[in-house]
Amino acid sequence: MNVGMLYSRIRKDEKLLLSELRDRGHEVTKIDVRKQRFDIEDAPEKFEGLDVVLDRCLATSRSLYVTRFAGAYGVPVVNSPDTAEVCADKVKNSLALKGAGIPTPNTDVAFTKDAAMETIEEFGYPCVLKPVIGSWGRLMAKIDGRSAAEAILEHKATLGHYEHKVFYVQEFVEKPGRDIRVLATDGEPVAAMARSSDHWLTNAAKGAETAEFELDDEARALVERASDAVGGGLLGVDLMETGVDEDPSSARRTESDGDSYTVHEVNHTVEFKTLNDTTDVDVPGAVVDWLEARAERAQGKEVTAR
Repeated sequence: MNVGMLYSRIRKDEKLLLSELRDRGHEVTKIDVRKQRFDIEDAPEKFEGLDVVLDRCLATSRSLYVTRFAGAYGVPVVNSPDTAEVCADKVKNSLALKGAGIPTPNTDVAFTKDAAMETIEEFGYPCVLKPVIGSWGRLMAKIDGRSAAEAILEHKATLGHYEHKVFYVQEFVEKPGRDIRVLATDGEPVAAMARSSDHWLTNAAKGAETAEFELDDEARALVERASDAVGGGLLGVDLMETGVDEDPSSARRTESDGDSYTVHEVNHTVEFKTLNDTTDVDVPGAVVDWLEARAERAQGKEVTAR
């Protein structure tokens, strides 16, 4: 198959995928979106003959627009522009999860400092203030008291971009020093890892320690439902455990823990290099397996299986 890879920078994740695709004999067309122009009528030359386009854009803005163009050109794109739009915006993400009946942290959205302050006071301290667009834990704040809340709200209100005028306030979830990242393809888990840290943010990008995590049936079901809620695709589903002992050392949960996961986010341009190094699963191999199957279904032609 001929795979188009949309990118603005080739990171380790993209190198792993490129190597896997080329090792299997697939043709790869790299499309640097910083240099490409997109006509609203005619597809760029690099889009000709592609069986599938894989969005690996680093910037959310580019991802949202370029996937929309790819869809308009009639080229199957992973992830779809509709999925990208839901996952890129935390408000839309939360609404999709809640609308599907998936446990997710209580969240309020306000558009003025006063309204946001009322929400924060109702949630109580601590609570969390997040940007509606963003990743890697950037610009997230755990608010421990009223003076901190007033300062952070004032700071956001003075920033220029309209997104900072959307105050996304979320309850603080007491978790056992870790969260769970699951890489899934159309709801089917590929691999999972626990990300542990003494800091309240447990993102790998923030230096969290990682360990392979064995999903139980409850977690698997939540991953599938969360994927369906945002439109499916190649996704990173983030889970938090609630009501468990403060011991992040266990590699798995026991059945007696009961219904105690919450899904706080689904990511559409998911990074997996750390997951690949953490687990025994060949993550890029599993992703390419899935891409081959997607391309075959979309184009109605045979694709050489691994």
